[in-house]
Amino acid sequence: MTTKNIKYYILALAILFGLSPLISKSFALMSSPVYVVADEADEEEDEEDGDDEDEDDEEGDDEDEDDEDGEEDDEEDDEETEDNDSIEVNKEEIIITNKDGREDIIEVPEGMTVDLDDVLKEYNAQQYLELDTTCRMSNENPTYPQEVYVDRLKRMPTAIEMPWNDVVQKFIDRYSGRLRRSVSYMLGASNFYMPIFEQALEVYGLPLELKYLPVIESALNPNAVSPVGAGGLWQFMNATGKRYGLKINSMIDERRDAVKSSYAAAHFLSDLYSIYGDWSLVIAAYNCGPGNINKAIQRSGGKRDYWEIYPYLPSETRGYVPAFIAANYIMTYYCEHNICPMLTKLPIQSDTIMLYRNLHFEQVSQVLGIDIKELRALNPQYRRDIVTGYSEPTDLRLPLEYVSKFIEMEDSIFAYDASALMKRDLVEVNDAQGYTARKPVTYTKKRYTRSTKRLTKAKSKKRSKSRVAKSSRKRTVKKATAKRRTKKARTTRKKRRR
Repeated sequence: MTTKNIKYYILALAILFGLSPLISKSFALMSSPVYVVADEADEEEDEEDGDDEDEDDEEGDDEDEDDEDGEEDDEEDDEETEDNDSIEVNKEEIIITNKDGREDIIEVPEGMTVDLDDVLKEYNAQQYLELDTTCRMSNENPTYPQEVYVDRLKRMPTAIEMPWNDVVQKFIDRYSGRLRRSVSYMLGASNFYMPIFEQALEVYGLPLELKYLPVIESALNPNAVSPVGAGGLWQFMNATGKRYGLKINSMIDERRDAVKSSYAAAHFLSDLYSIYGDWSLVIAAYNCGPGNINKAIQRSGGKRDYWEIYPYLPSETRGYVPAFIAANYIMTYYCEHNICPMLTKLPIQSDTIMLYRNLHFEQVSQVLGIDIKELRALNPQYRRDIVTGYSEPTDLRLPLEYVSKFIEMEDSIFAYDASALMKRDLVEVNDAQGYTARKPVTYTKKRYTRSTKRLTKAKSKKRSKSRVAKSSRKRTVKKATAKRRTKKARTTRKKRRR
């Protein structure tokens, strides 16, 4: 039974038994406004109702309200709920009020706009992640004084600067409020991906807190694609991915490969640090490119501090570094905000096999009995379920228990329905009998002999004579016409004189 139904039920009892003076206080308490995070309102009504009663105990002046006042309070609650919903309409923007009172609209990174329901439909999420039903944390998102957030950021062991300000706080509130479920998913999925990210960052000697960049880029979704075409966990653009050794064509997109894309991203971040020498600028350049950072530095008068060039950056980049700081915060202090991580099952062990011929996932699935969704999850870089081993040696990742079986049945796997699943190597042209094609028209170049040349000259002379004759006739006609007009004019003048 919802809170609204309970209120009407108590109201009916009061009218029936004349007990309105006794229950007026309870009714008033239930009529008070409630602050609810939009995405979690339906899941935790009972806990919120209890919190509302604790808050409203301090307002004991409503004991003498009558039933009509209670109904008016219900209407006000509904209106307030609608107002709260209208404030949170745009999920891709955060509004910051400057010291001068002007509103600054900041675009949030792509990873903060991902639809969690779509992510949870992925094979890995369905197979290896599940909600923690034993978690007894309240769904309430507690708020703390500014000093607490500053102290927590200061206590994090990071090489990158993690300062606090109003912009960072807005992103912390977004993660701990509306995106609570997404944070729960990312905490669970981090058990898959963080070891890979940390290993790549260690190879290039980079700060390990950079492992949270994919949190704000893709929300740890390996198949994420942005509206501008960036793809994978690290959201590489095509040109940048190819520059750092990732294969991207019609059949393969290695931006989706967690291992290869992580090493490419670490290499890219290392190159950016050699340019700027400041990690905040490096993170901003990772988002909008070195060109935009250089322009912002120039417009700011040569300043090389992110917070100094902040007004000259693109809208999304102004929120990128604050979002990165907020991601580090929420992935560290999620317990303080009553967020329960999703439980992670230990994924199956896997190994790779090098292939020198083209192979379709359907062939492996049908012969070995592996779910094709599992093959796609283990090999997300293959766009069309085809391993292009004939172009160059290419690896296929399989569950460890199927590796030896694949080697034993390799010939049967490659032969299974190959004519239907793979492209044809040779084709025959259809030359059906009974159909006569139209003969092609051929054009031959004329050869001129002496006689034809003479004839041509004679014809040209004749044409020229005819043109001369025509022009002379025209001149004659014009002269005759002019004489007639002159004679007529003289005759007219003589008549007028008479």
